[in-house]
Amino acid sequence: MSMMVIQRVIDFIRQQAGIVLTPEKAYFVEARLAPVLREENIASLEEMLKRAEGGDRRLHQRMVDALTTNETFFFRDRQPFDHFRDVIMPELHQRRSPEKTIRIWCAACSSGQEPYSLVMILDELRSKIGNRQVEIVATDISEAILSKARSGIFNQFEVQRGLPTKLLLQYFTKQGENWKLSDDVIRRVNFQKFNLLEEPRHLGHFDAVFCRNVLIYFDRPTRSKVFDRIAGRLAPDGFLLLGGAESTFGVTERFVSHARERMLLIPAPVQKPEIRAVSA
Repeated sequence: MSMMVIQRVIDFIRQQAGIVLTPEKAYFVEARLAPVLREENIASLEEMLKRAEGGDRRLHQRMVDALTTNETFFFRDRQPFDHFRDVIMPELHQRRSPEKTIRIWCAACSSGQEPYSLVMILDELRSKIGNRQVEIVATDISEAILSKARSGIFNQFEVQRGLPTKLLLQYFTKQGENWKLSDDVIRRVNFQKFNLLEEPRHLGHFDAVFCRNVLIYFDRPTRSKVFDRIAGRLAPDGFLLLGGAESTFGVTERFVSHARERMLLIPAPVQKPEIRAVSA
C-alpha cells in the first residue's frame, strides 16, 4: 500500500475527527479499514478515500468508526466516579435550587459504560438527593458505537470489567451469551451523535463534564479548542473530569484544580479588568 495514500487517510481522519495518527500506524490503518473494503466491495483504499472525500457520508462514517478507539469499561479508573459520588453531586445538590435539573455531559461516551455507571451512582445517592432531577447527555462521533450503547447489551467480558457482581445482578438480566441492562437505566441517558471538533452550543449548558481518555488522541491546538468549547458550556461553579493521562497543563488556562481534589477540575475564576483612576 502506498504511503502517500496512507498519509492522505491519516490527514482525512485528523481533519474529520481530530484523531492524530502517525505514518508508523500504517498497519493499524490498513487492518482497521480492510473489513470495510471487503464489505463495501471496494477495490482499494484510494478508491474508498475518493468516495468519502467526494461526499459519500455513509462511507465517511464507516471510516471514522473503523479508526476510532472505543476502549471503555464500567467505573473505569474508579476515582472519577468516587469524585462524582462524594464531591460533585453533594456540592451541586447543595448549590442548586430543588427544582433545578443538574445536567451532566459524558463526551466521547463510547459504548455507554461511563454514563450507565453514573446512573447507578445516582441510585445509590437517592436517599441524599431525594427526587432531584439529573439529566445525562452522552455523546460520541461513532453511529455504530452509539447504537450499541443505546441497546444496553453487553457481553460477558464487558460486564466483568469494573462492574461489581452486586450491580450486575441488580441491573442486568441474562440474554443468551449476553447481559441486558434494565430499561430504567437505559432511558435515563440521552445518547446523541456529536463531534468534539464542532461547537456544542446546541447541547445546552452543563454542571459537570466527563471528557475522559479521548483528548490524548488530539494534538495540542485541537485540545485547546475543545477545552474552550467545554468551558463555554460549563457552569461557572461546574466540574470537569479528564482521563488519568490527560492534563490541562500547557494547553489551557480555562480550568484550575479543585481546592480539595487535585485531579478534579473547575473553571478558572474570571479575571475582572483592572480599573485605574484617571487623574484630571
